[in-house]
Amino acid sequence: MTLASIGRHITIYGGFIVIILGILGGIFNIIVFLSLQTFRKNTCALYLLILSFVNIGQLLFGLLSRIMISGYNIDWTVISYEFCKSRLAILQFCSLMSYSCLCLSTIDQYLATCSHPRWQQWTNIKNAYRLIFVSFICSVLMIIPFPIAATHVRSSTGQISCTLNTLAMLQYRNYVFVPIITGLLPDTISVVFGFLAFRNVQQLAYRTVPLIRRELDKQLTTMVLTQVVVNFFTNIPGVAMVAVVYATSTIKDLNIINTIQFIYSISNLLFYAYFAVKQKIKRKKTKRNFSFAYFSVHFIYTYLHRTDFVDSLSMLCFMHI
Repeated sequence: MTLASIGRHITIYGGFIVIILGILGGIFNIIVFLSLQTFRKNTCALYLLILSFVNIGQLLFGLLSRIMISGYNIDWTVISYEFCKSRLAILQFCSLMSYSCLCLSTIDQYLATCSHPRWQQWTNIKNAYRLIFVSFICSVLMIIPFPIAATHVRSSTGQISCTLNTLAMLQYRNYVFVPIITGLLPDTISVVFGFLAFRNVQQLAYRTVPLIRRELDKQLTTMVLTQVVVNFFTNIPGVAMVAVVYATSTIKDLNIINTIQFIYSISNLLFYAYFAVKQKIKRKKTKRNFSFAYFSVHFIYTYLHRTDFVDSLSMLCFMHI
């Protein structure tokens, strides 16, 4: 079995598992964040709610079409000119909104867990809606060039492909947009503020904070930190391989091409694993206790990367009143 065949099978079977679990997990997140009053009034939960919506869109328009291309040689971007125009724009929009919400949620948790009341005042629903609106407008403006530049191109052999029709747009996407705007920038922001939020949560036990508020901040910070960790370790390989594939597009050696394509298939699946991360929140309320229960990470992270660290993140957080 060749590397190309192995990569194709990994893309098909692994991709379908990620899509199914990712969509089900995203729907579960949306139901929980909308149904529990505790989260409906929380700014960080609002960011995670929007993140769940756009992650489902990323899986449907990105990974599903990638599986059809790699596994079954069915390219919807070639079949439909409209889909060729819209697919890349939708993918980039979902990526931008997902990473924006991730960064906003880490910043929000840092501010919410700060000891200074002045910083805590910035975390309110009104400001959250404003920031989401600004992120939406900025994302739309940044993806406008993609549907304009995307078009059908016929090669010398007569084969039609959907690609960006200018060298400048190709270089912008592969060297600026993907590695920096959706790579280095959100990774840096989320890691820095995630670490600061984690440090603040560690100090909550020494502050005069209501028990309910303290446990809620702990749980939300744990959710956000899991997103940050998964994003960091899945985004870097995918972003790096996009630049590598483009930079080595002129190589003629078939063995090198197959090796690069195999690595790209693995990194691409890892990239989409970030969009399949879910948080499970279970509420149990009796006369004597109110509990915020667990959240877990999907198959890709829980089963393939099962460690004591992940197990500790998945433990139940109970709160007794």
